[in-house]
Amino acid sequence: MQTIQQQLAFLEPELVSEIITTSSIQKFSKGTQILREAQYIKVLPVVLEGSVKVFSRFNEKELLLYYIQPVQSCVMSFSSCLNQQPSKVFAITEEDSKILLIPATNISIWLKSYPKFNALFYQQYDLRYSELLDTIQHVLINRMDKRLYDYLLQKSKVTQQQSFKITHGEIANELGTAREVISRVMKKLEAEGKISQTSDGIKIHSL
Repeated sequence: MQTIQQQLAFLEPELVSEIITTSSIQKFSKGTQILREAQYIKVLPVVLEGSVKVFSRFNEKELLLYYIQPVQSCVMSFSSCLNQQPSKVFAITEEDSKILLIPATNISIWLKSYPKFNALFYQQYDLRYSELLDTIQHVLINRMDKRLYDYLLQKSKVTQQQSFKITHGEIANELGTAREVISRVMKKLEAEGKISQTSDGIKIHSL
C-alpha cells in the first residue's frame, strides 16, 4: 500500500486513503483482456505497473487508440462510469501488469468532492484527445510506412524494449489493415535500415 501512496501522492491524502480502503489490486498476465466492448464498467482501472492497450472496432476491424501507462487510466472508462453506459472500447494488457481497480460507484462522488481527482479526469481527457487526433492524422494523411514505423517506435517506448516479438497479423489488427500490407512495408523498413527481423522478433535500430 505504501507504493500506491507514493504513486498517487499527487491526489488529496484523504482521497488516497479512500482509494486504498475501497479498491483492490490485481495482476494480469500479458495478453489478458481486462475490458470488453459493450461491457458495463464496474471498476475503473488505474495502471500501477506494465501497460494496457485500448482498441475500438469498426466493421469487424480493430484499431489501436492509445496505451495506458503507469499512473494513467482510461478516459473512455471514466466516461462510461459517469454516464452508466456500456463500454465502446476494449482493452488488453500489453505486458504483465498490476492494476488498481476503483469501484465505479465512487467515481462521480470523488469528482465532486476532490478537486485534484477532477483535474486528473480532465488531464486524462486532454491526453487521450491529443492521441486520438494523432491517430486520425496517421490514418487519413500519413503513408503506411510512416504509420508502421511510428507504431513500432511507440511500442518500443511503452515496453522500454528495443526488440520485441509480435506477428505481422497482430500488427495488422492493431493498425486496422491487412497482414499482407504489413509484411510488404516491413520489408521496406528493413531495407531502409530502420528495423531488422529475426526469429527472436523485431528490433528497432537507432538512426
